[in-house]
Amino acid sequence: MRDLGVGFRYLLKGQRWVARHGKQYGFGLLPGLITLVLYAAALVALAMWGPDFVGWATPFADGWSSPWLGLFRGLLTVLLFALGLLLSVITFTAVTLLIGQPFYESLSEKVDRDVSPDGTAPESELPLWRELWISGRDSLRIVVRALLWAVLLFALGFVPFVGQTVVPVIGFMVTGFFLTEELTAVALQRRGVELRARLALLRGRKTLVWGFGTPLGLAFLVPFVAVFLMPGAVAGATLMARDLLGEEIRDDDGAEAPVAPSQPSPSQQSQPSPSIRRDGH
Repeated sequence: MRDLGVGFRYLLKGQRWVARHGKQYGFGLLPGLITLVLYAAALVALAMWGPDFVGWATPFADGWSSPWLGLFRGLLTVLLFALGLLLSVITFTAVTLLIGQPFYESLSEKVDRDVSPDGTAPESELPLWRELWISGRDSLRIVVRALLWAVLLFALGFVPFVGQTVVPVIGFMVTGFFLTEELTAVALQRRGVELRARLALLRGRKTLVWGFGTPLGLAFLVPFVAVFLMPGAVAGATLMARDLLGEEIRDDDGAEAPVAPSQPSPSQQSQPSPSIRRDGH
């Protein structure tokens, strides 16, 4: 349970880092604003035409008497919008990171140099187009996984009591996990860590992941908050990536934070070889 607090502290540390680096923060808002406009338009369209879609999808209920017809389709409309909202939270980070890939790569490198004891940061040797391809491919894989979870949770939402209590909690935990994967991917991809290895790292420290990603997912539900938190979330995820790999982190006062004994050392077994990274397999 200690990792829950550690993950949340990384989220706060990331926000403090960008607060001290105003120029980086300012540029980091642009990708989030673009994504927010696109998602807001999609959610507004879903709210406007959602009832029509539900009516089209449930022709078997046309002959139902009042008030059962209205209650049934009203509930389905609410669940449909909730599903759309959940998907927007899950995919917002992936789309924003894809749009702002060059900036967030630069921001993550600056965080690494700032907290590294020797002032250096791992750098990718791949061209930008290759980085975009790998990022987009991996993001698509994560979105597919998230969609499967979203459909499952949507179906479980019809179960009495469980659908209104347990399912929302599981939904936020799942959202937090996938948000964290997308955010830590910025730093881990520069280190040559493939998607499968990243997922293994995160699964090995689930409470750390939930402590970071679940509060962030809850905050992302508030309009506009995601835009303002994204730069700091990338910074915090970079710090957490160093923790996951057992790399030392220099504190704000210049001291080096100790590495927890349970963390893996930054050895080759935690990272695929550079040749694997360049092939993208």
